[in-house]
Amino acid sequence: MSKYAFFRGQIVPIEKAQVSIMTHALNYGTGCFEGLRAYWNEQDQQLYVFRMTEHYERMHRSSRILHIQLPYTVDELNQITLELLRREGYRQDIYIRPLAYKADKIISVRLHDLTDGFAIFAIPFGRYIEREEGAHVCISSWRRVDDNAVPARAKITGAYVNSAFAKTDAMLSGYDEALVLTQTGHISEGSAENFFMVRDGHLITPLVTSNILEGITRDTIIVLAREEMGLHTVQRSIDRSEIYVCDEAFLTGTGVQVAAITQVEHRPVGTGTIGPVVSHLRELYFDVVRGRNPRYPHWRTPVYEKQG
Repeated sequence: MSKYAFFRGQIVPIEKAQVSIMTHALNYGTGCFEGLRAYWNEQDQQLYVFRMTEHYERMHRSSRILHIQLPYTVDELNQITLELLRREGYRQDIYIRPLAYKADKIISVRLHDLTDGFAIFAIPFGRYIEREEGAHVCISSWRRVDDNAVPARAKITGAYVNSAFAKTDAMLSGYDEALVLTQTGHISEGSAENFFMVRDGHLITPLVTSNILEGITRDTIIVLAREEMGLHTVQRSIDRSEIYVCDEAFLTGTGVQVAAITQVEHRPVGTGTIGPVVSHLRELYFDVVRGRNPRYPHWRTPVYEKQG
C-alpha cells in the first residue's frame, strides 16, 4: 500500500496526511479530484503515467468551477507526482489520486472565502470491473445529476454520491455496472465511466452536453479508433432502446479502462460475447498505455530515470 502522500506542500508519511472530522469537504463534498493510472512495463523496467498533463489540466478546470485556487501549475503538478512515485518505488500498475478540497473547519454551506487544501496519493490498482471482457449492466432508476445542479464535467467529490447510488443498486441486483440516463431519458454514462456503442460500422457516444464527464480515456479511444482502425465516432444523443439493438457496447475510463458490455439486463448485446471492435480497441489501448506501441509517446511520462 501507500507509504507516502503529498500533503500541505510536502511529501510526508501517509499516516501523517490527515484532516479533521470538521473539514468542510468532508461535511459538504466540496472538493474535486482526478484519477490517473500508471502502467508498469517489465521489459523496459519503467512505470509510465498515462496522459498526466491532460488530467491536471482537467483538474484545474474542475477547481475553477468550485472556486478552488490550485497553488501549482500543471507542470508543477506533473513534477510533484513523479517525485511522489519515485519515493514510493512502485514496480506495478498503480492508480494516482490528486484531491483539491475546501479545508476550513467550519459549518457553512458556501464555496467562497474558504481555505483550499491539496493532496496526492497513489495505490496499487488492478481491475475496476472484474468482467472487463463481458460486463453485465442494468439501466439505473437513478438519473444523472444535471449540469445546472452539480456539473458532471467537474469531478466534484460530492457528486459521486449519485454514482454510488447507481453502482450499489446495480451490484446488489447482480450486475457489474449501471447505465445512467439523463433527465430526458437518454443514455448519459455508466456510474463512473463513459459509454460507447457500435452500430453499422460507427462508434457512437453521448454528447458532452449529456451530463457526462469529458473523459480522457474517452478521447483516447476516439483518437485510436480513428487513427488505428479508420473508425469515425459520432457524438449524439442515444435512446435507451438503441443499446438493445447495437452491435457492440463498452465502457471507458481511467478506472475501468476499456470494458466490454455483453448484456444489458436480460438482453444480450450483439452476440452476447465481446465483439471484434472492442477487442481490437482494448488491445490497442493496453499496448499504448504500457509503452508497447511506439506511437503516442506524448501520452506517456516515464517515472524512473534510465540507468546507464
